[in-house]
Amino acid sequence: MDKTEQIIYEEVKARSQQSKQKRVYTGVLKIIPLGGLEEVGRNLTAFELNNKEILIVDVGLGYPFFEEMPGVDFLIPNVEYLEKNKDKIVGIIITHGHYDHIGAIPYLIDRLGNPTIYATPLTKGLILKRQEDFPNSPKLEVVEFRKDRYQTLKIGSFVIDYFHVNHNIPDSVGFFIQTPVGNIMHTGDFKIDFTPFFDKPADLSRIVKLSLKGVRLLMIDSTNSYQPGFVASERKIMESLEEIFRKAHGRIIAVTFASLLERVQQLIYLSAIYGRKVVIDGHTMRVNVEVARRLRYLQMPKGTIIKPEESFKLKPHQVTIICTGSQAEEGSALMRIVNGEHRYFKLINNDTVIFSSSIIPGNERLVQELKDDILKQGAKVIHYQMMDIHASGHGFADEVKLFINLTKPEYVMPIHGQYFMMKAVEEIALSLGIPQNKIIIAQNGDVVEMNPEKIYRTHEKVPSSIVYVDGLGLGTAESVVLRDRQNLAKEGFLAIIVTIDSTTGELKKSPDLISRGFIYLKENKEFLQEINNLIKKIVKRNIKFLGDEAPIIQEEQIKYYLKEEIADFIYQKTGGRPLIIPTVIKV
Repeated sequence: MDKTEQIIYEEVKARSQQSKQKRVYTGVLKIIPLGGLEEVGRNLTAFELNNKEILIVDVGLGYPFFEEMPGVDFLIPNVEYLEKNKDKIVGIIITHGHYDHIGAIPYLIDRLGNPTIYATPLTKGLILKRQEDFPNSPKLEVVEFRKDRYQTLKIGSFVIDYFHVNHNIPDSVGFFIQTPVGNIMHTGDFKIDFTPFFDKPADLSRIVKLSLKGVRLLMIDSTNSYQPGFVASERKIMESLEEIFRKAHGRIIAVTFASLLERVQQLIYLSAIYGRKVVIDGHTMRVNVEVARRLRYLQMPKGTIIKPEESFKLKPHQVTIICTGSQAEEGSALMRIVNGEHRYFKLINNDTVIFSSSIIPGNERLVQELKDDILKQGAKVIHYQMMDIHASGHGFADEVKLFINLTKPEYVMPIHGQYFMMKAVEEIALSLGIPQNKIIIAQNGDVVEMNPEKIYRTHEKVPSSIVYVDGLGLGTAESVVLRDRQNLAKEGFLAIIVTIDSTTGELKKSPDLISRGFIYLKENKEFLQEINNLIKKIVKRNIKFLGDEAPIIQEEQIKYYLKEEIADFIYQKTGGRPLIIPTVIKV
């Protein structure tokens, strides 16, 4: 009997000895996901008990598709509903320290009334360190709980226990939330690794023990539920990485997510074994490593980490660079190295570049172009499709199946994934005998009600549109600014400058036209003359003459009609829709 079978056997045996007394439920609980459904990232879910108390799980950010959202840095949840009800918020509990679970805290915490946050030590450290970049944000109150000595958290009327799960950052937990209307098990991001390298296996016995109290609703990570089998063990990843270190004759440049601390630990460990010094490059990665090292979540021999300039004194085979840029992000450490813009490094022959992370959907083309650029400069590229050098932090289908078998929930609600990922959980749940009407596929903004009779998706909706962060502030994805950016990227712009004599109402000179990304002016003189003639007609039509008095120049109307009529004319002639920027000057 293997470990999995043994755990299930013990769980079933324990259940058979449970009291058969029917549980009595009271009250109403609303479950309101504001991010993380039909998407990967931007995770935030609110639990509202009896319309009096709200508990929040995670406050994360998402990353934009740059072609659709030019200039946008991050996406965050819309908390309009929570802001109106912030007096009800009793606390925020955090599953782990990845930015898609903590990254929106600086942007939203004040709007939420600055409630107390509950987190494990590493997660707390990352939250507080990130908050230093936002000096105008309120001081946070973060209560620490440790997974090496379990305790029960009492937050308002919510009674919360937690359990250790494997992920690719230390200190990851799931929650067991007890309410009068039933118990909810929330997995957070999880996988089940029986042979991790620097972590302990997921605490399945703890999960079983908690589930014996009854799991009315299981909210389960769906990100990799469509993948068959189990995620590769970190021990296997370690073996593959060691093979690379053993064969590499030059520098190793390992690129991964800044928050993938398990991988960073493996790379530091192997570098020490093979006589290499390590440079950590990329602001967020340096911050994460600093916090994890201070809290002793990263172990490294003294003198292993060096400054970039110190690497020049060493031979290439004595250097490992661990950096960001796995998604070909503009300005990332790897992109600057490849483009020859890095202050200290450029690619050299015999470099081995390891992509030890998966590609976020939508970034495939950019990442492939980056790999091509690396190969053209004489370096070697190794990625996860060539050998096992990356293991996801999200469980595959068999891990989802095991979790459902262990907890025996009455209802299942997939979370943290695209629609097809959540549907894959539905298929697994159906195969395990859970009825269709007890599997809840929800969307952001839905209100799922949990009452004594049933759990169901209501017809109620709360605002859940995407809010973007662009460095200057926050806004909705439907804003004029974003639409203009999209338009500029696709169609270019045409600036129209008309100068009008304020005493005569006549144009002082022919209108000035400036085009970028639309047409080449010198080669389209006939078309430009047609635009000029139309501009003159629009200006003339919007100037009123009152006898001997100075003419009334209706600037705003002129700009409005220039924008509308010139846009229509260009579309009829070319099919293009450049951004029209009219300017009226009176002299």
